[in-house]
Amino acid sequence: MAQDLLHQDEIKEAVRRAYSAIPTGGGEAVVRKLYSDQELDGLPPGAIAWALGVGNPVRHAGLKLGEAVLDLGSGGGIDTILAAWTVGPSGRAIGVDVLEEMGERARTHAEEAGVSGWTEFLRGEMEAIPLPDETVDVVISNGVINLSARKSRALAEVHRVLKPGGRLCAADLVVDEDLPPEVLTSDSAWAG
Repeated sequence: MAQDLLHQDEIKEAVRRAYSAIPTGGGEAVVRKLYSDQELDGLPPGAIAWALGVGNPVRHAGLKLGEAVLDLGSGGGIDTILAAWTVGPSGRAIGVDVLEEMGERARTHAEEAGVSGWTEFLRGEMEAIPLPDETVDVVISNGVINLSARKSRALAEVHRVLKPGGRLCAADLVVDEDLPPEVLTSDSAWAG
């Protein structure tokens, strides 16, 4: 068996542990900074409470009626639900999250939002998206790609599942200078 020199498995487990342990998401205070009143109107309270993103990729993704959209790291489902409202019943909204607990929450929120008929949530990792090649028109992601220890692998997977001419719209955190070793080796820094 190959040795994991970059400690990718440890990073994955640290992120998984951190997100499994949180009691709720950012809630209304964070969501009000990222989404308009119109976007929030009709969203289930649980989807708002469990929002953990850093931006609003749905607003900038240029989604169209009938498209298939993948929400990478869907969490409690807020962006998947917004995408489902936009693509409508002739489209498809798919959320993928590493935690089954998040998928269960998101399924409940999608049901409450009235989009469960064309929305699904899958358990999976962004480095191994559980979809066939060329499945979706658009991939959105909100504060998730930065959590990957293998960002190039995650982006390769995004490319694999996009149909020809498909697009990616991601809101994320970026570091543009070297971090000190104590941050690079910190589980909480990776998960945060």
